[in-house]
Amino acid sequence: MQRRALLATPVLAAPLVARAQAWTPSGPIRVIVPFAAGGTTDILARLYGNRLTETLGVPILVENRGGGGGSIGADIVAKAPPDGQVLLFHNSTFSSTSAVMEFQNRAIHSIERDFAPISLGALVPTVVMVHPSVPATTVPEFIAWARQQPRPPFYGSTGPGSAGHLVGEVLKRDGNFQMEHVPFRGASLLIQDLIVGRIQFGGDQLSTGLPHIRAGAVRPIAIRSTTRNRLLPEISTVREQGFPNAEILGWNGFFAPARTPEAVMVRLQAEIAAAARHPPLAARIDELGADPGGNSTADFTAMVHAQVAALRPVVASLRIQAE
Repeated sequence: MQRRALLATPVLAAPLVARAQAWTPSGPIRVIVPFAAGGTTDILARLYGNRLTETLGVPILVENRGGGGGSIGADIVAKAPPDGQVLLFHNSTFSSTSAVMEFQNRAIHSIERDFAPISLGALVPTVVMVHPSVPATTVPEFIAWARQQPRPPFYGSTGPGSAGHLVGEVLKRDGNFQMEHVPFRGASLLIQDLIVGRIQFGGDQLSTGLPHIRAGAVRPIAIRSTTRNRLLPEISTVREQGFPNAEILGWNGFFAPARTPEAVMVRLQAEIAAAARHPPLAARIDELGADPGGNSTADFTAMVHAQVAALRPVVASLRIQAE
């Protein structure tokens, strides 16, 4: 699916705008971020929360509920009343953990059955990084180095079944080498251990990794995106480096519980789309190396469900386990 299609934001017709005004929040809205504070997903949730507080007229309360590759926080929303007062702000790990838990027959909720996708928050590329002690500037160079080590290096992810976990296992298979998986409760914790060298390899959304890249604390070796990123134009994509199966596109977006009334969904989508176009927020997203969202509910739903469907055979072929 092309980026233009993912970012498509239809113009709201007058009748739709009128319908969007039919629902008003009854009080503060809780937005669950299923990861520890400090990562890109958390940052974007708070940026949107600040703007939506102004436009919806009620406080947007962002809560971090990390663990289980995002499953713990997501389950809170799956079980919440479908009234628009409890929302989920998740990322592309939602697709991968859903595919993994289905494969193991351990799913506590279904991304397709238990959630109503509202709108894309942002398309966010992921940067693949190594500790500076690793003498590699590309994925093939990292693999060559890893093969020469007396024991397999460690790679981090934001939890079992997360996108980072899948990418690590795909690279191990396609590159024919070994690494040991270390799960974390959030990207900020992963970055901390990568900086001090407890792990040697890890991926994170570009905005979180970029300050550490610029400081020389970590080294970028690839971008997980369809194209190179404007903030790191010299870093090639995983596809350019010969690993197309590791190209799991990164995104962040809003979800409501399934069976949320249409009037609620319409109002929320309209407000999120307007927030994505708000110049200060759009500029801040651009600074993060991301592209603003705000697409239609139908487009966002199609995007998420297509990614889950594409990851199911990957998980089955690798027999990914959520420990």
